[in-house]
Amino acid sequence: VRLEVNMTRMGNKIVELKKVSKSFGFNTILDAFSYSFSRGERIGIIGRNGAGKSTFLNVLTGQLPPDSGEIETGSTIVFGHYRQQGINVDETKRVIDILKEVAEVIQLADGKRITASQFLEHFMFPSAMQYTPVAKLSGGEKRRLGLMMVLISNPNFLILDEPTNDLDLITMQKLEEFLLDFPGCLIIVSHDRFFMDKLVQHYFVFEGEGRVRDFNGSYAEWRELQKSEKSEQIERSKKTVTEDKKSTVPESHHEVAKKKGLNFKERKEYQKLEKDIADLESKKSALESTLSSSDLDYSQIHKLSGEHERLQKEIEAKEIRWLELAELDT
Repeated sequence: VRLEVNMTRMGNKIVELKKVSKSFGFNTILDAFSYSFSRGERIGIIGRNGAGKSTFLNVLTGQLPPDSGEIETGSTIVFGHYRQQGINVDETKRVIDILKEVAEVIQLADGKRITASQFLEHFMFPSAMQYTPVAKLSGGEKRRLGLMMVLISNPNFLILDEPTNDLDLITMQKLEEFLLDFPGCLIIVSHDRFFMDKLVQHYFVFEGEGRVRDFNGSYAEWRELQKSEKSEQIERSKKTVTEDKKSTVPESHHEVAKKKGLNFKERKEYQKLEKDIADLESKKSALESTLSSSDLDYSQIHKLSGEHERLQKEIEAKEIRWLELAELDT
């Protein structure tokens, strides 16, 4: 069953940012950033840890004020913001009661209605678990409940910050289906490149020092562009060193690279990460093909889903390190 929630009607004006700037001390997150969101737009956000992705989302939704500039939000816009920190609820209450506080009945886009209990079942909260106190849920289950609370709050501008953390494969597939049918605006922050490539149209790349690049392409294409740009930068450095006849102490290209880019050990790590990530992605893809087989029994699915989750976490960890080194490789 594919579920499409009947979202709040969206007017003509969405959200417009006009020369918005935000800094924390010497750390510049946004530098005169301007952008006008369109109806139904889907954007992925990528960048190294600490580049300001979550801060940008908080500024966008009004949780943090900008230092300068304006943010104009349409009167019909209803934000649904899932934060990776999870939920803050009374954990003595049962799962079903927590969700019913948001909505007891969910109106679907086709006019049908489902109960909060049915919605929870769809996202892998069976009946027995629904009557469990929230305090007894695992960390991943609590985050999944928080995600459900955001999805049924009837938003028309949905923001998901690392929504796939600790999700099993089946729940991830159901979330993908839900988001593919979501007709409103969507912003996703995730280290899962495949998840984002399926769902977003373009990317905001947080490059540091307040720079945000709007990249129209896939995650893999952005990585290739990064490699190309860095190669061009190295060539320009070579040319500069060669042509600088006035320098009294000429520096070799190796010395320039060492000062401005990665050292030998980091570059070896960077190159190895490229290969490791590609190998892990191939294993993950093969595992997903196996999991799509209808011949597997429950125990096999459970075992393979655990392996899939382990692979995904390993990929995410290596992606984070790759982004850190890519940022240094300038």
